[in-house]
Amino acid sequence: MTEVLVKVGILIFNEVEVLDFAGAFEVFSLTTTLDNKKLFSVSTISESGEIISTRNGLQILPTLRFSDNSDFDILIIPGGYGAEEIEIKNITLLNWIKSQKVKILASVCTGAFLLAECGLLDNKKATTHWMDLDRLEREYPAINVIRNVKFVDEEEIITSGGISAGINMSFHIVKKLFGIEIAKWTARRMEYDIDIQE
Repeated sequence: MTEVLVKVGILIFNEVEVLDFAGAFEVFSLTTTLDNKKLFSVSTISESGEIISTRNGLQILPTLRFSDNSDFDILIIPGGYGAEEIEIKNITLLNWIKSQKVKILASVCTGAFLLAECGLLDNKKATTHWMDLDRLEREYPAINVIRNVKFVDEEEIITSGGISAGINMSFHIVKKLFGIEIAKWTARRMEYDIDIQE
């Protein structure tokens, strides 16, 4: 019998912040049961499937493109300059986000602006990078912006603070789905210093 893995999709685009997507990729890729059985399959996805150039020039070849019509259980929307200034005007990308039927939709850093632009954070609590909280509050008054937190869990939508906070959020999702022992075991394997609460 084939083991069913939780399918994680991570959106990437030009000028995406590297740790926004790479941190989440590392957490979910590395997560296993205590007897070393994988729990997640992780794919990167972009609009065209062509090589993208991240913030500061790292080149990444996505696993999938929008037209592959892949189904995910979890979709991660990272941030960076590409999210807050470029893709926020990309109607194709915004419509693709809105069309995704996932159990958990999560943003890292200013990826929250893409969710906000889609109207997905209206009447919800949300956070983003501390430098962008005022802008999120000003431009999207229907959002209840939360400050001084690593992430905000609104059940089907989770938003995180800036850059490395996406790692904390990813551990939270692992704990949410598979329990605190798996989350702590993954953090230990990564040698990531995090206090995962019951």
